Amino acid sequence: MRAQGNHVQWTGSYPEIAIIEKDISDGNLYVGIGNDGVIHCAFSLIPGNDPTYSRIENGQWLNNEPYFTIHRLASDGYTANVLKRCVAFSFNLTENIRIDTHESNRTMLAALSTLGFIRCGTIYVNDGTPRIAFQKRL
Repeated sequence: MRAQGNHVQWTGSYPEIAIIEKDISDGNLYVGIGNDGVIHCAFSLIPGNDPTYSRIENGQWLNNEPYFTIHRLASDGYTANVLKRCVAFSFNLTENIRIDTHESNRTMLAALSTLGFIRCGTIYVNDGTPRIAFQKRL
């Protein structure tokens, strides 16, 4: 993120070890392993209502149907099309995905648009900062 000009997202210790451990224990953390046997990406795919998505401003969700949320997508920076691969995998488990990102995350914003996600509005994460919210339904 820093190399791409995003100096405001994922600062400090986020995501904390406790969050990652909870994702693992809940069965929501997925990793992408290359042919080389190395983990090249990780992300959380969480079913059910996300509390931070209960309030959306400057728009609305595409629907109120059950959805999964992609959170905490990270890659090693060497593997191409990580979001595309994670989304394709996720659509094997659900037909409705929500995701958000910071306005400074230009790489993610471009990728979400390319993959057909619709910008729905603004949500606020736990620390009160805004995120651009997207949704896609198959």
